[in-house]
Amino acid sequence: MKTVESSFSVKKLSLLGLLLAFALILSYIESLIPFFMGVPGMKLGLPNMAIVLLLFLFGEKEGILVNVLRIVISGLLFGSLFGILFSLSGAIVSFIAMVLLKKLGFFDICGVSVIGGIAHNIAQLFVAAYIVKTSGIIYYLPALLIMGTITGYLNGFIASHTMPIVKNFVLAYDGRANNDETS
Repeated sequence: MKTVESSFSVKKLSLLGLLLAFALILSYIESLIPFFMGVPGMKLGLPNMAIVLLLFLFGEKEGILVNVLRIVISGLLFGSLFGILFSLSGAIVSFIAMVLLKKLGFFDICGVSVIGGIAHNIAQLFVAAYIVKTSGIIYYLPALLIMGTITGYLNGFIASHTMPIVKNFVLAYDGRANNDETS
């Protein structure tokens, strides 16, 4: 019987599953943390750490796949259908912004994460303004820009310090650990 070649090997799929689980755990932790900074629905964006790691270690295709799966699964587990759609709007805009910034090549993981946090907040703000049919909600923009910058930087900082560990795990799992060509 012929097998169909795929860009997702069993090992890669397993690693992506682990990173999806990591993102879901971060989503759960985030749902437990009471965080209110004057803007309804504002979160720390902890799952973005896993998404930024995916973007830098695996690439765009894997990053968007895990990001969408994480939103759908965490929305079903901890939220609602409305929350899933709302989160997807911010996540897609954020992911596109992070991919474009990463491709420019002169931003590190922290800079990419900051832009992701800001883009996510702006996208969700405009979706909220559309849903509630008022532009008055735009007054939250300064707070969202500040918090997107702070949380984006902190998530990027943590991801940058976690990346060597995750990279070594990925290389060891893939049988390429301690190989100078892969560093």
